[in-house]
Amino acid sequence: MATAEKPIDNSSSRELAPGELATLQQFVNTLDQEPGIELFEEPADVRRWLVHHELIAAGTSVGAAEFRRAMDLREAFRAVMLANNGVAVGRPAIDVLDAAAREAELTVRWDAAGHAELAPARTGLEGAFGKLLAIAYRAQVDGTWERLKACPDEQCGWVFYDRSRNRSSTWCSMAVCGNRAKARAFRERRRG
Repeated sequence: MATAEKPIDNSSSRELAPGELATLQQFVNTLDQEPGIELFEEPADVRRWLVHHELIAAGTSVGAAEFRRAMDLREAFRAVMLANNGVAVGRPAIDVLDAAAREAELTVRWDAAGHAELAPARTGLEGAFGKLLAIAYRAQVDGTWERLKACPDEQCGWVFYDRSRNRSSTWCSMAVCGNRAKARAFRERRRG
């Protein structure tokens, strides 16, 4: 009996972020904490995801050390996306992102039309991480970054794109995480 191939991305009832920001959103959402769906169970999963999203060449090797770095980068991105929801970012997450930027050797490159772009000088895994960092940077420049938020519910952490007019969405789902937070607050008020 043939086994079904593992999915590349976790599904969501909410729309993806616009443009290339969706790739970064999907990278972080390879872990769906609430139902416990982890798409990166081994190095081959990370490699397959990065190849599928055209961030590395098909022949690029991803071993145990690279796997750990990918997991650390994913959670560092989640931490800064939680900051977009008002949660303070810890120094370890910033250090992971800064190290990945240094390793990718991010640089400004110019094209024949005279347009500048932030791009990694490195290839392979470092280059893939650099491409994800460059997506985050471009989103900060174009003003869409603050809309990419991680759900602050400790059981969730799902990354969603805040499409509200005033950028005030807090929860990935008001019906699930929002109601859970309201119920928790209600119980605490009743106890007090």
